[in-house]
Amino acid sequence: MPLNRRSLLSAGLGTGLAVAAAKAGPRKDGSFSHSAAAELPAASVLGLDPGDQRDQSAALQAAIDEAANRGAPVLLPPGRFRVGMVQLRPGTRLIGRARTTTLEFVGGPSFLTGDTADGVVLEGLVLDGAYKMLDPQRANALVSLKRCRALTLRDLEVSRSIANGISLQECAGSLADCTVTAAMQAGIRSLDGAGLEILHNAVIDCANNGIQVWRSHAGEDGSTIANNRIARIRADGGGTGQNGNGINVFRAGGVLITGNRVTDCAYSAIRGNAASDIQMIANSCVRLGEVALYAEFGFEGALIAMNLVDTAATGISVTNFNDGGRLAVVQGNLVRNLFRREQEPEDKRGNGIAVEADSAVTGNVIENAPTAGLVIGSGPYMRDIVASANLIRRAHVGILVSSNAQTGACLLANNMISGAVAGAIRTMDLSGNPAGPDLAHAGSDDKRLQIVGNLAV
Repeated sequence: MPLNRRSLLSAGLGTGLAVAAAKAGPRKDGSFSHSAAAELPAASVLGLDPGDQRDQSAALQAAIDEAANRGAPVLLPPGRFRVGMVQLRPGTRLIGRARTTTLEFVGGPSFLTGDTADGVVLEGLVLDGAYKMLDPQRANALVSLKRCRALTLRDLEVSRSIANGISLQECAGSLADCTVTAAMQAGIRSLDGAGLEILHNAVIDCANNGIQVWRSHAGEDGSTIANNRIARIRADGGGTGQNGNGINVFRAGGVLITGNRVTDCAYSAIRGNAASDIQMIANSCVRLGEVALYAEFGFEGALIAMNLVDTAATGISVTNFNDGGRLAVVQGNLVRNLFRREQEPEDKRGNGIAVEADSAVTGNVIENAPTAGLVIGSGPYMRDIVASANLIRRAHVGILVSSNAQTGACLLANNMISGAVAGAIRTMDLSGNPAGPDLAHAGSDDKRLQIVGNLAV
């Protein structure tokens, strides 16, 4: 048989498998241990050299193709490999040595891509984009995968992307224990996902969003975003909230966001826009430039519970009843140290919690709100609100409630308001300014507004 690159590669892969099996030996059930796969072939066999400064894309692509055909992993040793465009195949398992294996992007239309490549596994790799340009028609991230199911992206370090760090479109699977830094768009982006798990990642120093879960059209998404650490997210792309968020959910229904630590974002820690049945539970959110936890525009259903917010322009906002935003439970949150954005011509805020329609606000603790602890309604946009058993301390006004003649009903019951400078419970005008007497003492003649059992001290 003539010796060509393919025959040598095939022989090398076969030898690697055989040697690994011999070293590891079978289990009692006849299968081989994972250490067998961990010995799969050395870089020299694959034609890859960690000391070579040339583009090694062809050798890596050949290894991926042959290994995928055989159902074998490609295991890379420690070192830095300079590669360009690499296509992942169905069943590709590309595994480095505990983040001591670096793939450095040398440029080209794309870096690591895959389309309808089910079962892809990427693990233990450092992916350095070196801020090289990508062709936006081919890829929008260093790792750009489309229509892939049963994905496993684990223990990756992705950095210096000119676009997104990791982009998944119409994908399902798990993205866990990864670090994404210095992406010029979003750190992690999902579009039209199918129940992705985004777990235990660190997303730091990205230009526009940390974790972004969007859909082309409003619909069920079902992703879980849990126990991630997100910090220092800017809004370099500008806008009024589409950028600058730790976690940004747009049109994606049924997303669970829990246990995340989100700090130092230009806008929100968690922002749900037209995202129905969203759950924000037990997140820690610190130093946010606008609203920390946001449910806005055309959504139905938001559960915002047991979160901690410290330092934001507003703690929690459930808004845009004018655009269909309605139906929420806001319960058991600790919101403190709000501030006003005096540099803004209009949207200064400084509120603890704000809601508009079909919502229960109960058992929350709000402290240090320079505008108001609790804001209910906006002009004519207020309907069916219950606010009960909340503790509001050191607010300018304890509770502000819309007095517009077109509003619906509101029940304020058994709240404690301590140290409110400009009144415990007051109505507000169309501009959101306090108007009229303190209703905590004077009561209300409006049959749509019931005020009972509150304590103002």
